[in-house]
Amino acid sequence: MHVMRPMKIAVVDDDPDQVELILQTLGGLGHVCQGFGRGRQLLRQLRRETFDALILDWQLPDVGGPQIVVWVRSHIGHDLPILFVTNRSSESDLIEALSCGADDYLVKPVRRGELAARVAALLRRSYPVQRSDVDVFGTYSFDSRRRVLLMGGVPVELKLKEYELAHLLFSNLGRLLSRNYLLERVWGHESEGGSRSLDTHVSSLRRKLHLRGDSRFQLGAVYGLGYRLEQVDSDNDAHVRPDNALGDAGPETL
Repeated sequence: MHVMRPMKIAVVDDDPDQVELILQTLGGLGHVCQGFGRGRQLLRQLRRETFDALILDWQLPDVGGPQIVVWVRSHIGHDLPILFVTNRSSESDLIEALSCGADDYLVKPVRRGELAARVAALLRRSYPVQRSDVDVFGTYSFDSRRRVLLMGGVPVELKLKEYELAHLLFSNLGRLLSRNYLLERVWGHESEGGSRSLDTHVSSLRRKLHLRGDSRFQLGAVYGLGYRLEQVDSDNDAHVRPDNALGDAGPETL
């Protein structure tokens, strides 16, 4: 049976009680949540951290929720699910929220059951659970039941953490994953020793899986942020944003 993994979710609201309610509700479902009281705090964090979903208040003291959504869609992409939680309830507000790039809309006061259901539905749509025990990416086949990776039909000898890291990277092809995100997903914690271990495992995967510059799949480091596995075409052009994709237009310009 396939069960959705815990997700890392950012919550932004200038009401501390509202943030705490959402954190408790989603934390009780096994998700890892981080709360913010200002929009700029979130935008700064998005430049160095990876989240699986965002929950935004519409009206914030500094940067409004719609502005945050537009920035996220422009600099991070359209795959990151975003839920608005707000006092606004008119049809025109709903249209505006969805038009600027949000995925769903929840009106305050927040009811825990409805919040849990909305978030669960949003995550299911954004991260569909694989029904097969084997995930295939080009010539790479991951057998999740046996924890075995085949490259061109030939088994590759990997340690357990190497397999988990490789599977996570391939499952997020083209997505920049922060160091903290990788450590939490593979090692279950953040630590100085874990960070060194991450670099060692990345180096090992580059060698064992041929993820260097002459391969269709390239595993690159984004300085100060994390790692990204890219697929390149026959002209050796990556199908992803460049390493400075978060842009020169940072949160300070909003």
